[in-house]
Amino acid sequence: MKIAVLMGGPSSEREISLKSGSAVAAALTGLGHQVITIDLDREVVARLKDFAPDVVFNALHGKPGEDGSVQGLLEVLGLPYTGSRVLASAITMDKIMTKRILLQAGIPTPGFLAWTGAEYNTGKEEIKAAILKELGLPVVIKAPTQGSTIGTFIVREEGELEPAIAGALKYDQSFMAEAYLSGPEITAAVLGNRKPQVLPLIEIVSHTGFYDYQAKYTPGLSDHIIPPRLPDDVLAATASLAGRTYTLLGCRGFARVDFIVARGREPQVIEVNSVPGMTATSLVPDAARAAGLEFPDLVQKIVDLALEP
Repeated sequence: MKIAVLMGGPSSEREISLKSGSAVAAALTGLGHQVITIDLDREVVARLKDFAPDVVFNALHGKPGEDGSVQGLLEVLGLPYTGSRVLASAITMDKIMTKRILLQAGIPTPGFLAWTGAEYNTGKEEIKAAILKELGLPVVIKAPTQGSTIGTFIVREEGELEPAIAGALKYDQSFMAEAYLSGPEITAAVLGNRKPQVLPLIEIVSHTGFYDYQAKYTPGLSDHIIPPRLPDDVLAATASLAGRTYTLLGCRGFARVDFIVARGREPQVIEVNSVPGMTATSLVPDAARAAGLEFPDLVQKIVDLALEP
């Protein structure tokens, strides 16, 4: 089979995408496929047309590879591709929209407030006061369309609030303030199309105190604990919420649903990643191994799901 692996691109997650794409390409080549890697640039259409792949493996993290833009391009070109389609990709890339849909559907997620940069610039004091009154401290400030915790800040003191908002607005035209929840961080990898399978849950323990970019991608700075150290009923509830969230948002192929389990009993969805990392330290490959799927088998399964009608 001819498979093009899209990787790199212009996003803030370029480095990780290159690692994911390289790992995927190596696995597919080892399985006997004819593989090329394509760095997302202005020549991408010409290169795809020249190679004429049977399927495109999307290993792009962040915009425009994860927000529906590249998905739309591949739809126009008539090329099958891995992962979620245009709408689900666009929704899950936007944490504000994701949370609004989750709340409407009754899926628990931490409380939040959101503003555009323009609104903040004309009402800084009122907005800061609203955050402190409604959400209190600590509070999480996020750039809503970034991944890998880029543009995410935990604010523990009032004086940190304005710099955190300014930091988030460096990445996006809007920002969100989210209630800070104390509890284990759990992630659920989900695999499938019409009948999605929730893979074994993983508890994430960061040695830096915050599962940030450095902790995610530096070997030894975080532990992935399978199964999580939580009661069976809490694990079952978390897995059920992961499957419901995946289906509600229209995800396909594979995705990752991240949770904070408040007070160790109440799983709440933090965000959904529609193109999860596929590096040596990534969560989805770890969950797949716990389910008996080695990395090449996982990659092949994702390709097979892309070709399902």
